[in-house]
Amino acid sequence: MTRVLVVDDDPVQLRLTAEIANRAGFKPLTATGGEQALAILRDDRKIGVMILDLVMPDLDGMGVMSAMRAEGLTTPVIIQTASSSLETVISAMRQGAADYFVKPVSPERLVVSLRNAMKLDTLEAAIRSEHARRAGTFGPRDMIASAPAMARVLTLSAKAAKSPIPVLIEGETGVGKELVARIIQGSSDRAGRPFVTVNCGAIPPNLVESVLFGHKRGAFTGAVSDQTGKFSEAHGGTLFLDEVGELPLDTQVKLLRALQEGEIEPVGATRAEKVNVRVISATNRRLLNLAKSGEFREDLFYRLNVFPIYVPPLRERLEDLPALIAHFIARFTAETGKRVLGITPTALDLLSAYDWPGNVRQLENAVYRAVVLSEAAFLEPEDFPQLVAQAAGREEALRVVQQAPVPPMPIHIDSAPARLRPEPAPSLPMQDRFLSPAGALQPLAEIEREAIAFAIDFHGGRMSRVARALGIGRSTLYRKLHEYGMAEGLINDAA
Repeated sequence: MTRVLVVDDDPVQLRLTAEIANRAGFKPLTATGGEQALAILRDDRKIGVMILDLVMPDLDGMGVMSAMRAEGLTTPVIIQTASSSLETVISAMRQGAADYFVKPVSPERLVVSLRNAMKLDTLEAAIRSEHARRAGTFGPRDMIASAPAMARVLTLSAKAAKSPIPVLIEGETGVGKELVARIIQGSSDRAGRPFVTVNCGAIPPNLVESVLFGHKRGAFTGAVSDQTGKFSEAHGGTLFLDEVGELPLDTQVKLLRALQEGEIEPVGATRAEKVNVRVISATNRRLLNLAKSGEFREDLFYRLNVFPIYVPPLRERLEDLPALIAHFIARFTAETGKRVLGITPTALDLLSAYDWPGNVRQLENAVYRAVVLSEAAFLEPEDFPQLVAQAAGREEALRVVQQAPVPPMPIHIDSAPARLRPEPAPSLPMQDRFLSPAGALQPLAEIEREAIAFAIDFHGGRMSRVARALGIGRSTLYRKLHEYGMAEGLINDAA
């Protein structure tokens, strides 16, 4: 459940806003001042959004946003205030506010603003992650890996980053082995240096040596010029050998020499060349089993397997599934121009029950297809017909798709029936507000209680205006609320 921080010095407005967020499916946290809000944000970096009042006694909203920018706190901020001046709006937006509304705000408007801010934050996180990946500064915060099963992966990655030790990353296809390699590079002293990826299984066997180590002009037919290999491209940085178990045996000998001596010999060269490269290898097969069967050199296995890291499959870290889905929805809606806000709980349960043999890559493609096909604001189970078919059978998938709402067939203007007009309801005589249902005059306390409740509803819970409208002090108003038993039920009555 996404947490929402509500900051307001007015206790009634604070409880009203928190209750609206709670009913919309969020988990509200409350703060009565700017300093308290900053302390909460510093302790918990995973708060989804903050609803911030501008006018507060200790530190106002503008001061809170300035402090957030100075400390690198990126939580989206929604501003709420009683002032509607254009200058205030512009100042708040310049400070980085995601949205702005004037009290009182309708619950529907507030919920829409919260969802938009969540979506914006997810998209900004995806953009920051992509920029970090391209810049070679990808770190643990840029990878969605909060599941307990990923804790050891991140711990080992942090330790591996402190030295140039050879790392072997093992895991099924699509679990994110390359991202783990980028975390190791981005957290090491080679951050920002070249990160060169080589898929060893996608290179023809007769070209593997040339691709890795390069070749000289005239080394073989078609070699019309010198060619730089991947080791030379990664000089000073990191070389990621994906699917290293697919390398031919004769190439494995040269790779072993490059790892041990730190030098390569391009095809057709007369002397070796020194390279400074951090090698991280990955495989979706057990190299130990390949070494036992003779498909992989045993000495190279021991050279690569100095610091092994195992990345668990997606089915063992389903705690990350909602965050991954939100990440992919935000990214693909931006790419395709669709207006998909999220996923329904029913569809999320469907995806959580699936075992995902293709792991994160399969989930990414499934969400991409669903976003493209969806016509609603939220992804439904019928947007994943293949998963429904695998989970409940082809007949159930057809039934779900057929039950999806479709636009009605067009009706020609000549065949359009007349619209039925509802019969007007008989008007009942209005009861005098000063009389009880039995016709007797109501006590003064009941009349005063109804007047206070009407004023609170009329002014949207802004107690200062309520007190001024009734001609009483604010302390007197709060005393009467407690006297009439309205203090506890105020949120339920007004929300």
